[in-house]
Amino acid sequence: MVPRPSARHLPLPPPRRYPTLAYTDPVDSVTLDVLDLRLLHALQLDGRAPFSKIADVLGVSDRTVARRFGRLRSTGSARVTGVPHSRRTGHAEWLVRMRGLPSATAPLARALARRPDTAWVTVLSSGTEIVCIFRVAEEGPAPLEGLGRLPQITQVDAQRLLRPVMDHRWSGRTSALTAEQITAMRPPPATDGGPFRLTEFDRRLLPALAADGRAAYPDLAQQVGWSESAVRRRLKELRTAGVLQLDVEVAPRLFGYSAQCLVWLNAAPARLGGVAQALAADPEAAFVGTTTGAHNLIAIVVCRDADALHTCLTDRIGCLDGVDRMETAMVTSYTKRTAPLP
Repeated sequence: MVPRPSARHLPLPPPRRYPTLAYTDPVDSVTLDVLDLRLLHALQLDGRAPFSKIADVLGVSDRTVARRFGRLRSTGSARVTGVPHSRRTGHAEWLVRMRGLPSATAPLARALARRPDTAWVTVLSSGTEIVCIFRVAEEGPAPLEGLGRLPQITQVDAQRLLRPVMDHRWSGRTSALTAEQITAMRPPPATDGGPFRLTEFDRRLLPALAADGRAAYPDLAQQVGWSESAVRRRLKELRTAGVLQLDVEVAPRLFGYSAQCLVWLNAAPARLGGVAQALAADPEAAFVGTTTGAHNLIAIVVCRDADALHTCLTDRIGCLDGVDRMETAMVTSYTKRTAPLP
């Protein structure tokens, strides 16, 4: 294995000042420095790691880590969320694409984001499209009732998201720590068991974790009406079983990446696996998954600017052996990333 370069030798971008796209409402601008990048990388590895552990790995004080995270969270620049793993809980994920009048997309996107069964809502192509993911229990169909009857929506397409292909996070926000620091921060691997049945207690606990993945045990106990010890024990069980996924919501613009694009690909059936793996290995890929429908692959690529996106699409993705057709749409804004806004 090639050793990972130390953080001091990484080609980090200069600090930039951008408004985050993580939320619909404007928030204060922030500037990320090297410590912020390392903190966000550490939280991406273990979103509930104590500040004392993160501080020890990063070589700073607990107070510094707490203050830095508090600043990022209070400005809406980053937050930790906890959501259930769809495959472990038996949920189907449906990718729904809607085209319509720009005047209708913003209110519709906000309405979709408020639904508990949506996992991701984004506006594309300067407000002419919305793409969202519905999480449906017991492998059910996408809940499309009413969407096709809206006069402002001209087209609705729903395809089943079969399986994510990438087993790692986007490299733009996971390149700040050394190999030794990554090992120190990474929690024990989850067990790979069968389907996991959620309890009524879980259905009260998971929404609280979606709002704040780092919520303290006493706060969680108060919200769900159970003892702190019961909450602590159940949360550990959910993480050990791989049911709870902790994620750090942060806008790529804060890392200096301004061009985000959805890419639909049609790959020859015999080459589908190879194309998917090659795409997942691309440093600018943030998500790759297989789908049903006319396109059998979907990807999200995050690039520094339009020129870098052009290079990614033409020199790398477009040249992959087995790609027959490609369709792209620029991300205009995110209304919901993984969890509802608190």
